[in-house]
Amino acid sequence: MTNRPQPGEYPEYTAGYIAKVPDGEITDLLAGRLHEVSDWIDKLPEELGEVRYAPDKWTVKETLSHMIDTERVMSYRLLGVARGDQTPFPGFDQDEYVRNGAVISRTFEEIAKDYTAVRTATLTLLDGLSEEAWPRQGTVNGYPTTVRALAYIIAGHELHTLGVLREKYLQV
Repeated sequence: MTNRPQPGEYPEYTAGYIAKVPDGEITDLLAGRLHEVSDWIDKLPEELGEVRYAPDKWTVKETLSHMIDTERVMSYRLLGVARGDQTPFPGFDQDEYVRNGAVISRTFEEIAKDYTAVRTATLTLLDGLSEEAWPRQGTVNGYPTTVRALAYIIAGHELHTLGVLREKYLQV
C-alpha cells in the first residue's frame, strides 16, 4: 500500500490536487480510470472540440491535451526521482505546451488513444517501482517532492481537469 503523501513531500500549490485523490492504492486508482476516461474522451462529439467557456480559456481539446502533457511531464519527473537523479527538474510553461500542441487538428479518438498510451506508460513505470523508491525525494520545480507525491499529483490533476471540463465546458 502506498501511503498518501504528507505536507513537505510536495509543493503547497499541488495540495489541492492531492486532496482530490480518494483513499486507496494509487496505482489501482490510476489503472481503474484508464478505460473510463479514455472511453469518455472518445465519445465526446467533435463539435465540442473548439468550445471555450470564456474567450481567454483553452478549448476542450486543448484542456485534454494539457491534462495528458502534464501526466507525461510528471511521469518523467517521477522516473528521475525514483532512480535517484538529484538533478533539479524544472517547471514547464503549460501555455506554451498547449499553444504548440496542434491539438485542434486531432480527433477525440486520437486524443483518447494518446491518453491511453500515456496512462499505460505511467502504470508500467509505477508497477516497476521498488518499495524504497516511493518515498524517495528530489527537487521538482524548485520544491522537494517525493515519488509518491508525483503519483498523487498525476491522479489529482486528472480529477481536477475533468471536473473543470464537466462543470465549465460540458455542464454534465
